Amino acid sequence: MPEPFPSLISVVAEHAGQRLDQFLTAQLDGVSRARVQQLIADGKVLVNDLAARASSRLHGGERIAILGTASPPPLRAIAEAIPLDIVFGDADLAVVNKPAGMMVHAGAGATEDERNRGTLVNALLHHFGGLSSLGGELRPGIVHRLDKATSGLILVAKNDKAHRRLAAQFVRRQVTKKYIALAQGWFKQDRGTISSNISRDRVRRTRMTTRRAGGREAITHYAVQRRLDSHFGKFTLLELQIDTGRTHQIRVHLASLGHPVVGDPLYGASRELHSKEGGRLSLARNFLHAAALQFQHPRTGAVLSFSAPLPAELEEFLQNLGA
Repeated sequence: MPEPFPSLISVVAEHAGQRLDQFLTAQLDGVSRARVQQLIADGKVLVNDLAARASSRLHGGERIAILGTASPPPLRAIAEAIPLDIVFGDADLAVVNKPAGMMVHAGAGATEDERNRGTLVNALLHHFGGLSSLGGELRPGIVHRLDKATSGLILVAKNDKAHRRLAAQFVRRQVTKKYIALAQGWFKQDRGTISSNISRDRVRRTRMTTRRAGGREAITHYAVQRRLDSHFGKFTLLELQIDTGRTHQIRVHLASLGHPVVGDPLYGASRELHSKEGGRLSLARNFLHAAALQFQHPRTGAVLSFSAPLPAELEEFLQNLGA
């Protein structure tokens, strides 16, 4: 983050009506809104020499003083007794079938409770006690990730040696990861490869995009399993394999083709499906599932392969779709 912050900011009339935290986020280059809110909560932001709330509305003409930097308490994963579907486990690693709705590890948030409860890491610590330390106190054992709204297989390292060897397989693209997705619309080709680079969207920072120059290499292969013509429209059931593991890779790649993943409004999918007969159908998660995983055991070198069927809610959605 850029340092130091400007010590005094004047509010002009055109910013009247804005929230204090929104105004400061726009004024402080490269500083997140969460960090601005932390500054305000720490009492390090004064408006006309008085403490203010993040939600305070500006009127124009105020003098805002910033007295220091935000210093949130250190965050670390904590063990929680959360049920897990453990597909495989030994002294070196575990393979877990993660449900949709569960974050892999904690992220930035307003309070420790909001940031650091109900995560896969917390559940793993309860079940296994110790995990690899290479990911730090917030991400112990995590070799790769799945989005919160995505279900399926995820690989976890229990010690540092296993973590290094597994991570090296991901870097060398020796790990096979296959996904099942339902996309809006019909794909013209039965199979293909998407190789558009991915970078963060400049405007909506929670999104990734293929439309900016540069970015990181991302390769996704797809094969059509079924084309569905339902009362709710046309859809394509896909099997996908990714050579790289970029943030939101499958979701942004399919959206770039005009076929967003069903249940993914962040990338343009309909929030609710409507039929000509007046029926309505919605999905509270992405129709994206990590269905298969293959890699070499970090100690023995044996090839291990695992699979996980579609979760019940996705099977039910297909049935309700009339597929």
